[in-house]
Amino acid sequence: MKVILNQDVKGLGKEGEIVNASEGYARNYLIPRGLAIEASEKNLKILDAKKKAADDKARRELAQARDAGERLSRGVVRIRARAGEGGKLFGSITAKDIADAVASSLRVEIDKKKIELEEPIKVAGRYTVPVRLHPQVTVDLRLEVVAET
Repeated sequence: MKVILNQDVKGLGKEGEIVNASEGYARNYLIPRGLAIEASEKNLKILDAKKKAADDKARRELAQARDAGERLSRGVVRIRARAGEGGKLFGSITAKDIADAVASSLRVEIDKKKIELEEPIKVAGRYTVPVRLHPQVTVDLRLEVVAET
């Protein structure tokens, strides 16, 4: 019996795949538990529509990430922080501080988790920070930490 999987099923397939399962396994286990639905014409059309919608959404997200990446790569973000002798900061600049500065200066909203900062910045200066906006889009953000006394 052909079924469309609603979830990943170990040993059978991944979500959205059309697989062959034995009649008893499908009717007594997969379908009652909501793990699969019968692969009828109606359900296949619904599956195609869902795949098309997911593809469109993925394309839109990629285009938005590329657009945001262009704006990030063109700009320089300046963060002012109190510092002592030699430019050593009181405290540090974290990914959240960088995300807030990008939102206010470049008008691009990015999640702090997308900023790949190995460790907080503790010294004033110029930095290049990688930002992963999308699995296919990584941009180097130019950051300038300015010391205030």
